[in-house]
Amino acid sequence: MGAAGLITLEGIEGAGKSTLAAWAGEWLRGRGARVRLTREPGGTELAERVRRIALEPGPERVSADAETLLMFAARAIHVTNLIRPALERGEWVVCDRFTDATRAYQGAGRGVDAAWIEALAERVHPDVTPACTLLLDLPVAVGLERARARRAGPDRFESETQAFFERVRAGYLALARAAPQRIQVIDAAAPLESVQQQIGAALERCAAVAGGLP
Repeated sequence: MGAAGLITLEGIEGAGKSTLAAWAGEWLRGRGARVRLTREPGGTELAERVRRIALEPGPERVSADAETLLMFAARAIHVTNLIRPALERGEWVVCDRFTDATRAYQGAGRGVDAAWIEALAERVHPDVTPACTLLLDLPVAVGLERARARRAGPDRFESETQAFFERVRAGYLALARAAPQRIQVIDAAAPLESVQQQIGAALERCAAVAGGLP
């Protein structure tokens, strides 16, 4: 049996994370792995309730610090009740967003102190780190056009300016440069078949590092 691990998918709105997370899960299952698909913020019933508070537009302002704390509150619930137990059972967990999203959105996008984000991460999931992160990268204008075409109404993030998402994208790419062994940059603007081929190759490398698949 190979070792299980946490695989995360990251990127701006419209990058195709949900669809490609499902594809990655099927790729792993096709090679004999037990897989749990999930997402952040959310993933469990209670964490999904926190997600709604964090994402749904409303009359009250949510500060950048409050937003960061909501993300980590949902993450703490998610890690405790779903991610860590699944990993302990020997499952591969494929998660649509994780802490890199907080680093990019709240850190690079909102200007929240990076050291505080790292302190929260160390408190919430010191023993849970992605084995591999697939960064689905594409131009901001393309991503926003895709995202806004598929939804009846934008959430609080999709209502943000292009300049905000440029900062988020730059933050993601900076993370990839700082952790090239973990974060694999995928050209998400390419045709779907090419994107899937890139992801398959990245998963092969990830599985090899983690000890192989069953």
